Amino acid sequence: MSENVLVLIALDESGVPLKGDLEAITLGSDLSLSVGGSLSIGVYGADTTAAAESIKTMGASKIFTISGEAYSVSRYKTDAAAAEAIARESGASIILGSASVRWSRIAAGLAQRLGGVFDSNITAIQSGDGAVSIDRWYYRQRMKGELSRTQRPWVLTASAGICAQAEPGETDAEVVSVDLAASASRTTVKGIKASAGDSQTIRPEADVLFVAGAGWTKKQSDGTIKVHDAESLILDFLDKADASLGSSKSLVDLGSEGQEVLSFLTHLHQIGQTGATPRHPKGLSTCCHGEEPHAVGWRFINERRAISMDANCGWAHGKADVLYVADAFEVMKHVNAML
Repeated sequence: MSENVLVLIALDESGVPLKGDLEAITLGSDLSLSVGGSLSIGVYGADTTAAAESIKTMGASKIFTISGEAYSVSRYKTDAAAAEAIARESGASIILGSASVRWSRIAAGLAQRLGGVFDSNITAIQSGDGAVSIDRWYYRQRMKGELSRTQRPWVLTASAGICAQAEPGETDAEVVSVDLAASASRTTVKGIKASAGDSQTIRPEADVLFVAGAGWTKKQSDGTIKVHDAESLILDFLDKADASLGSSKSLVDLGSEGQEVLSFLTHLHQIGQTGATPRHPKGLSTCCHGEEPHAVGWRFINERRAISMDANCGWAHGKADVLYVADAFEVMKHVNAML
């Protein structure tokens, strides 16, 4: 069995591969070695020179590039055309990309253009018994499935945080420029409107995930509710630690019950069976009990810690590596002071 593997990378305004792209290169490299095939990397964007130079020693035999202002922004027509041209030039049977918004929006369409098949958000890829198989989680990360396909090419998107990022080695790949005339598009990108980076509370690339539970809005030891103090402590920590914010379902649901809630929380912050399953290296849960529906969202957090006044909460039953039985208000005051 021999499979040629292609890792596709779409460059953003920074002009360099992102964390998820480097993880996809690791997956592709490991697979190509196990099946005795070749690894190619495809890069497209406004200017691919710096990106190609940074990844040319990461195990690929060839790097295919397409440069042009038309490919500097996320747009289905131009992205799909560039990905198709590189895929055909490489002749790859397995095509990998990170599960980013930009790559995910064209991956299924790319498979259709190439007459292949598509699977999204894989968490592992391996070979054995003469076949390549992938792992994928279902039902809010509660069931894992393993599947293989015979149809090629096989287009895949890889979830973030499932392997290490590729690092420079000793190989030196050949850089091949692919000719592709930019076709006219009816979509014109005028610009991007986004909130300031310091106002973001959901940060997928952060090293630490901070999760707030409903206890922050309950009566405290002195009998008063201190929602504004809670907001100040949490935002201060997020700012100083550059952490990402999550929430338990019970806390985000309080708003619909007419109770005072943390003003910056939405259902997008929800972690668990009915929310997100993030992949940060470390996680700190505060003022929540660690019930199974919430804790299931933590299965890919490498180091789990929790702060709770209840020594018998769910976090104490093997769901956290460390449980601090303490007042989260007092703990976070000290943590912020140390930071």
